Amino acid sequence: MTTMTKFKLSNRLQVLPPYLFVEIDRAKKELIAAGKDVISLAIGDPDLPTPDFIVEALKGASADPKNHQYPLDAGLLEFRQAIAQWFQNRFSVKLEVNGEILPLIGSKEGISHFPLAFLNPGDVSLIPDPGYPPYLSGTIFAGGQPYYYPLLEKNNYLPDFNSFDPEVVKKAKILCLCYPNSPTSAMATEEMFKEAIAFSKKNDLILINDMAYSEIAFGNKKPISLLQIPGAKDVGIEFHSLSKTYNMTGWRIAFACGNSELITGLAKIKSNIDSGVFQAIQVAGITALKRGDSFVSENVAIYKKRRDVMMSGLKKLGIECHEPEATFYIWAKVPGKMTSSEFCMKLLKEAYVVVTPGHGFGKHGEGYFRIALTTTEDRIEEAVKRIAKAIS
Repeated sequence: MTTMTKFKLSNRLQVLPPYLFVEIDRAKKELIAAGKDVISLAIGDPDLPTPDFIVEALKGASADPKNHQYPLDAGLLEFRQAIAQWFQNRFSVKLEVNGEILPLIGSKEGISHFPLAFLNPGDVSLIPDPGYPPYLSGTIFAGGQPYYYPLLEKNNYLPDFNSFDPEVVKKAKILCLCYPNSPTSAMATEEMFKEAIAFSKKNDLILINDMAYSEIAFGNKKPISLLQIPGAKDVGIEFHSLSKTYNMTGWRIAFACGNSELITGLAKIKSNIDSGVFQAIQVAGITALKRGDSFVSENVAIYKKRRDVMMSGLKKLGIECHEPEATFYIWAKVPGKMTSSEFCMKLLKEAYVVVTPGHGFGKHGEGYFRIALTTTEDRIEEAVKRIAKAIS
């Protein structure tokens, strides 16, 4: 097979680093192909199945011919109504079914496409570092310029708006937040959201909160929505996903909600790019939102047990990390003097354990690594034993 060199990639693609999780998955598959017993703690893809009641809803809806045609761009009215009811129950926030809700083919899709609606070439997006890679790629694809603001341990991984460069902020159009946070697992505070709203209004910014992990939280403290804060709808849009909440990552279903002008802008982009979410999946989504509360509680209890097993193991190994209150990630410090890449490669080659190097989320992720709790407790225990041997 010859290597194709005739066609040159666009400048926007050449600017982007290799997509982190694709590279990790490639390395993992190479080891598995070589016959190694690999334990993957890298990608946030639940190992637990989608619950039966959601699968059965899909089966029934898939057999209905009315769901075999192009779906409406705005999504099924019944799905938007279910979203509005769920949001009211969960956050005590009223969403208008027509105008303030937009179904998505996964939140990654919506987040990546959103800058196309509002950024012009040269406009700046204020992006968290460490942060989810599509904040960067969406900005680059829209011709925008990324400005990375640090999420530091000393600030509990919350933004310090006073540290932003005023000259950069003048050119900015979008401010990205992600809470509960990936990769750090930090929780937002009401005070931080208030500051973010005031900062956005003062500087004419669009405020985004990526809330894909809204329901994966431990203890009595539930994550709050940006839209619960007065004034948020004036400037804000929030992205939610059924992926992690109901173990539906492969189904690709999510929604954006908030300011109607922002929703309309994103909808215009999507109407030119895709044809909406398969209606049978929307029907399954309705079932998930209406019947999923008890399942979510059981799911979170499983992740909590896994978290506790991993935290116990890391402490015994002397690896520093804060116990996460939300998400199914642990953000840990690299032991010794290795870089995050060196450490993760060591675990990969010597222990056949795959974790994510912190620098892949941005330069302020250097010195850390992320663990995804997406395997069983016994495999987590085995991973800890292998890590212990590798670093001893």
